Amino acid sequence: MGLTKQYLRYAASAVFGVIGSQKANIAFVTLRGGEKGRYVAVGACEHVFIWDIRKAEKVLILEGKKHEVTYLCPSPDGVHIAVGYEDGGVRIFNLLNGESNISFSGHKSAVSVIRYDALGARLVTGSRDTDVIVWDIINECGLYRLKGHKDAITQILFLESKNLLITSSKDSFVKWWDLDTQHCFKTMVGHRTEVWGMVLLNQESRLLTGSADSELRAWDIQYIEEGKEVGEPQEKKVRTLLENEEEDEEGLDEEPEERILSCKKAGSVLREARDRVVSLVTDAKAKVLACHGLDATLEVFTVLSEKEVQKKMDRKLKKAKKKAKSQEGEEDGPEPVVERKLSDEIQKLANIKASSKIRSMDCLLVPNGEIKLALLLQNNTVETYALKTTEKNPTGTKTSRLTLGGHRTDVRTLAFSSDNIAILSASGETVKVWNRSTLQVIRTMGCEYALCSLFVPGDRQIILGTKSGKIQIFDLASGSLLETTDAHDGALWSMCLSPDQRGIVTGGADKTVKFWDFELIKDQDSGKSKRLTVKHTRTLQLDEDVLCVRYSPDQRLLAVSLLDCTVKIFYTDTLKVNHKHSIYALIGTGSADRNVKIWGLDFGDCHRSMFAHDDSVMFLQFVPKTHLFFTAGKDRKIKQWDADKFEHIQTLEGHHREVWCLAISPNGDHIVSSSHDKSLRLWERTREPIILEEEKEMEREAEFEESLAKGDEPVVPGETKGEAEPAGKKTIETVKAAERIMEAVELYREESEKLEEHSAACKAAGKELPPPKMNPILVAFGNISPSRYVLEVIKKVRSSELEVSLLVLPFPYVSDLLKLFNGYVQQGLEVELVCRCLFFLLRVHFGQITSNQMLLSVIDELRTNTISKVREIRDVLGFNSAGLQFLQREIESKEDVMFFADATDRFEEKKRKRKKRERAVLTIT
Repeated sequence: MGLTKQYLRYAASAVFGVIGSQKANIAFVTLRGGEKGRYVAVGACEHVFIWDIRKAEKVLILEGKKHEVTYLCPSPDGVHIAVGYEDGGVRIFNLLNGESNISFSGHKSAVSVIRYDALGARLVTGSRDTDVIVWDIINECGLYRLKGHKDAITQILFLESKNLLITSSKDSFVKWWDLDTQHCFKTMVGHRTEVWGMVLLNQESRLLTGSADSELRAWDIQYIEEGKEVGEPQEKKVRTLLENEEEDEEGLDEEPEERILSCKKAGSVLREARDRVVSLVTDAKAKVLACHGLDATLEVFTVLSEKEVQKKMDRKLKKAKKKAKSQEGEEDGPEPVVERKLSDEIQKLANIKASSKIRSMDCLLVPNGEIKLALLLQNNTVETYALKTTEKNPTGTKTSRLTLGGHRTDVRTLAFSSDNIAILSASGETVKVWNRSTLQVIRTMGCEYALCSLFVPGDRQIILGTKSGKIQIFDLASGSLLETTDAHDGALWSMCLSPDQRGIVTGGADKTVKFWDFELIKDQDSGKSKRLTVKHTRTLQLDEDVLCVRYSPDQRLLAVSLLDCTVKIFYTDTLKVNHKHSIYALIGTGSADRNVKIWGLDFGDCHRSMFAHDDSVMFLQFVPKTHLFFTAGKDRKIKQWDADKFEHIQTLEGHHREVWCLAISPNGDHIVSSSHDKSLRLWERTREPIILEEEKEMEREAEFEESLAKGDEPVVPGETKGEAEPAGKKTIETVKAAERIMEAVELYREESEKLEEHSAACKAAGKELPPPKMNPILVAFGNISPSRYVLEVIKKVRSSELEVSLLVLPFPYVSDLLKLFNGYVQQGLEVELVCRCLFFLLRVHFGQITSNQMLLSVIDELRTNTISKVREIRDVLGFNSAGLQFLQREIESKEDVMFFADATDRFEEKKRKRKKRERAVLTIT
């Protein structure tokens, strides 16, 4: 059966208009060894934008899939950046080429914090699902999951010297984890409210935490060195400790015995802000501390080193002695004592007032003593400030501001120019005109709160309808406001260009519909040139507020939508209600009842009412010269419909908040939509046809896969639920990978049976028979053996998904895999990967394997072969390492050149000496 009607697919083309999303943080990054503090990374819906703040340009886009970015963390070497997403996934991008080769999936909800260790080899992620997961970046797999918190994780810190981890949560607890034994050995309960942030100061000897009040609490960390008997194993004795701040203050006689470290309150730093801490950040060397709350003020502190504190205390003591001497005269009094306070160590530098509420910030201390601060604001703006610590009273100076690429408030109206090239977007404070092909802003003009807009025929002027009921006309060439006309007493909700292009019709909250004609009048300012204006010609008075007005294509009828949920059809010439049924036409209406209704104007009856969206329908527009239309809803979706067949054609998903409006280009090839997530999205019509049955089938498959991935998590036999669990998570990818492994094992069984039958037939015939026909899959892989095919399938499973994929395999497949692993190890094929799979399967199925007599011989062979092969590989690695070290020493002795870390250290030392000399010269002059 041939296709009766062909629909073409619309696909996402670009995301623009967003400078930085509110859900993710801001972070300084370096690109290709460039200048530090020049580039910042921000989340932009599902993407990550890298901005050059000096040029105010977007230099790199790290493209995501469909989930919103929630956290960014650059690696210590500056080459990579870890990105956390709303669905709990983590991807690591290379900042040199923008590609992502490593991805982890372990959390069930949004990633709330990410932290690298000092070497950049491990990654720790915290989530709203209360779990903390440690990932191995080099091996691309999860190490373990730490459970214990009762609410979302807010911050994670590494204690590098002792391989410990500190986590804070909204459950008001700060937990200390020993990563060697993978369990919590200390829980601090000194906070009464959520702990929103924390930082380490003074070479990891002090912890500073911020909660829901104006107090930053400081805690002294002291490591306990335990005495060891001779021959006693060097292991940490740990146990859970609940430390209560009130008990510490009361000074109880019996204190619980502490292991590994003790953490006692050392005082607090008072912030000026009264609300909760949103961000608490230090620079890389923890010399500068910055924090902010829910307002627009950023507080910057300096953390003095031990030498600086000692100098300060000496000066204070000197003053105290002088004062005591002057008061007592010649008499010898007691030696004055100066108490050391926390305010002597952490001093306020300055307050910085941003132009709007701060959402996130990052700071960087450059070698000349200047602090660079990057702020992501809640009104879709990025600001950077510089603060000189060398000055006596430093003040923050604004160095750059990224505003041009987006609106400060939500875009409420969109329009396309008649040539399909320009896009108009207007919000509560500005109207912008964009080039559709380059997505660059052509004009930005200040306006009142815009509700509707259109291009005047000729595309040289634009008209806006505002919330105050005014019509504003702008000239695009000069970017100036030509005139403002008072049109309605209330909000001007809707505006429509007449089909003859000679005027417009407007509808407002004052219960009137007004007709306007375009006119050219002399410009009073210049006196010579003419400018456009609108002349009021007629008024239609109604009983309710007018929400929307639209002309019929032939301009004979005018449809008016009212606040009482009715649509009235008027003749344009007489302004009388259309009671005759002489015209066949369709009209579509969308409403807050989530339905779209198709009406026929021949009898004024409702042809079909369709449930369109899961929330209010915000916008409806027909594709020009067709009976196809698009709807936008508060459920974040845009849908295409056929008004003749009353069918849903396709759904455009991408926005992360309510969709307010959309505009379709005159040729129907492009759609632009705006949303509460501050983004504008461009959709392009492709040449790919849509077959509705296939679309519905794909939707059903997607729903089935989603339900499959949301099933019960696989349980590891013999393992009890504790503080540490496997890091992986069951996803549709792991289920598919397990199915591929099972199919490969079944193919291996079939091919093995064929070969056995063939060898038996050869023996029976007493001669060599032609080999059996190979499976087409094996032929496609280059005529490889069935056992090699199984290995190829295992190799293609993502490293981060391997354990979970093996976990769901039924035991009969495991016994076959163990036999295959023995062959792989003997042949030296992928020994590292095979050992990883082997040890995991042995741990998971230990009981069944040891009780199976058939597998005892296989396990014994595996033990012997694995140990000998791993020793061989270790010897080769040792030999290669020794050879490289020998070559390094030889080259260094011949050419007197230092390699690697030594060379870097020497270069840094030379740099420091040169700067010291330059400073000395400046001082002398």
